[in-house]
Amino acid sequence: QVQLVESGGGWVQAGGSLRLSCAASGHTFSSYSMGWFRQPPGKGREFVARIDWNLGTTVYADSVKGRFTISRDNAKDTIDLQMNRLTPQDSAVYYCNLRPLPYGSDRWGQGTQVTGSS
Repeated sequence: QVQLVESGGGWVQAGGSLRLSCAASGHTFSSYSMGWFRQPPGKGREFVARIDWNLGTTVYADSVKGRFTISRDNAKDTIDLQMNRLTPQDSAVYYCNLRPLPYGSDRWGQGTQVTGSS
């Protein structure tokens, strides 16, 4: 049973920074990607960032490019999302995602709240 456990959410003033972490366990996938999605209040879930576990290549949503950085720790099977220059528009529940490659069902964490206050 795959488990994804997020941590690091909270409240921050506009312009501030937060760092999210996600620890994966219980899987044996040899090829996969991990990433972050978010769901603002009253809206659907949207893509934020993704990293290929083996290649280390990254993809970002246009709305966070240059402000957010996704990274991985192979030894710990964790990913981090460093979020800088946060705005109220970044406020959302952030979900960790694991996607087996080339085909597989998405796995999700329970979500962590991030609030950027103006």
